[in-house]
Amino acid sequence: MQHENPLLQHFEQPPFSKIKDEHFKPAITQALTEARQDIDEITEQTSEPNFENTLEALEFAGEQLGKVTRIFFNLNSAETNPEIQKIAQEVSPLLSEFSNDLLLNEKLFKRIKTVYENKKEFNLDHEQKRLLDKVYKNFTRNGANLPQEKQVQLREIDKELSQLSLQFGENVLAETNAFELHIEAESELEGIPESVKESARDIAKEKKLSGYILTLDFPTYLPVIKFAKKRSLREKMLKGFGSKAFKDNALNNTDNVLNIVKRRYDRAQLLGFKTHADFVLQERMAKSPENVSSFLDEILVKAKPAAQKEFDELKAYAEKKGQVTDFQKWDQTYYAEKLKQEKFDLNEDELKVYFELNNVIDGLFKVAHKLYQVNFKLNKDIDVYHKDVLAYDATTDDGKFIATFYADFHPRPGKRDGAWMTTYKDQYVKNGKDERPQVSIVCNFTKPSAKQPSLLTFMEVTTLFHEFGHALHAMLANTTYPSLSGASVYWDFVELPSQLLENWCYEPEALELFAKHYKTGEVIPQNLIDKIRKSANFMEGLQTIRQVSFSQLDMAWHNVNPSEIKDVKAHEQKAFKDTDLLPDIATNCMSTAFGHIFQGGYSAGYYSYKWAEVLDADAFELFKEKGIFDTETARKFKENILQQGGTKDPMELYKSFRGQAPNPDALLKRAGLLVVNETAK
Repeated sequence: MQHENPLLQHFEQPPFSKIKDEHFKPAITQALTEARQDIDEITEQTSEPNFENTLEALEFAGEQLGKVTRIFFNLNSAETNPEIQKIAQEVSPLLSEFSNDLLLNEKLFKRIKTVYENKKEFNLDHEQKRLLDKVYKNFTRNGANLPQEKQVQLREIDKELSQLSLQFGENVLAETNAFELHIEAESELEGIPESVKESARDIAKEKKLSGYILTLDFPTYLPVIKFAKKRSLREKMLKGFGSKAFKDNALNNTDNVLNIVKRRYDRAQLLGFKTHADFVLQERMAKSPENVSSFLDEILVKAKPAAQKEFDELKAYAEKKGQVTDFQKWDQTYYAEKLKQEKFDLNEDELKVYFELNNVIDGLFKVAHKLYQVNFKLNKDIDVYHKDVLAYDATTDDGKFIATFYADFHPRPGKRDGAWMTTYKDQYVKNGKDERPQVSIVCNFTKPSAKQPSLLTFMEVTTLFHEFGHALHAMLANTTYPSLSGASVYWDFVELPSQLLENWCYEPEALELFAKHYKTGEVIPQNLIDKIRKSANFMEGLQTIRQVSFSQLDMAWHNVNPSEIKDVKAHEQKAFKDTDLLPDIATNCMSTAFGHIFQGGYSAGYYSYKWAEVLDADAFELFKEKGIFDTETARKFKENILQQGGTKDPMELYKSFRGQAPNPDALLKRAGLLVVNETAK
């Protein structure tokens, strides 16, 4: 019954422990009804349209719907099950229909347009102007100016796209969970870290099997690819990982990929854009596909000589050390790790003992405090959705509450791969009250075992700092309107706070706060810090062209008319031709599991990782110059970027922090590619 549904009651924090799966659909249905009533109140009023009675009223319409759907879709990513997935398939069309009804509501758009065309009369501040522009663009970019018959077409496309995207993600998760490699003999696992073997043994025990079970969860997959001496084992794992949703079964995503790109193209055409990329990039710092292509080409030209040199060295090393005569994709990471150890005498297991998860979290909080004067305190009274989830109160030094922060660190069957930041509530000001945000980071780090705690790889440490950078963007927000708050910024700007924070992982002054031996408490020795820093650019050329290749694949799908594309794999190979240095694996395909662009929000936007690296390298140069914990530089970053959200154009925000536009050479210099490129000429 309605009054027994916790999602339909007033709540400050999500009431996770009271929520049952069957509560979601009735709650979403009821919240949709209420949201429609809120819209009707705006459109049916007789008073002349102004900013408050139209734009501001719209901004806060459907609040309950927002609260319920955030909980639902966040759980569908972090703690899903077949029932939640089934509900997602049922409610997604309803939500698409509501979104289209809203964006194609003639009366509502007429009021918005009136305010927009007469904005000079309303004496709006910069944030109000920004909201008005954003809302007006959102309506026109979603068909408000289209004739009726084209609006009907648009509705159909959006409904179809929401279902296709959901199905794509479900197939990838099902394929990940379905993969199990049962190994009987321990000798087969030679080279793999003990902690990974222990996890594999635990999984086998749970399934009442002897030996070990290897899965495609990243904390298992990556160490196997990196350290397994047995070449055939690495091959099986890499082929398992790379063939997700590309097998001849019901979970194959090739049709979903083709349908998604075709419908996105149709949608862009309907709205008067040449391609989906043209549509997306109108609302990005990059502005156009041409700018993205020239940006990627410039990086590729400068990185490729270094990448080729590194590749040749790696191949020769594998031939010499491992008598490998046919160097393959499952050899690259393994021999890169061996060569790295040899060059820098750097062993990942030697490093992991200094990165115990709780120590790293503690250090992360200390870094945040030194930079931005934020404190974090565990609060066990906050309701969480899984026993592994931790919840914290974030406060200022004088005790003012800033945010609720949830942290969910370890893999489990109901959680999708990867790491991400999300919110259950954004910061905003309403009726004079500053409503503070509820922010969550979700990761897939090595679980603690019976023998040892969760020890992170250095890559996991940087991932944690990355996601926490996003979280700070959301937690420190100081804006009036929720849709302009925190990380609600252009996609190619959103990665700046996250990628910037990763830089502190390489600095001795920061490392001494948390890099402590989990048994002895000894701070990481300087010689290991030196090795980390020296090895930071190891194989950077190959890493750079790898990221460029993903961005080019994204543009290959979205900056074309896809109606001629019949073969997903062939199209992908064509996109990779300038960056692929290794033989192709016929059974593998990246596109069918490329969740960032087919399920997440990165379609025609994957380049933004590299774009933001330019921003973060340039920004960190200032911190290096002034001191990595310099209070004035941190204050400028906090006030000009973290607190501002999407209230101003990102380039304006960046220049107000840095005093100048970002310099792309800062990235190439940090990556050690400028020097290599000069000598390669």
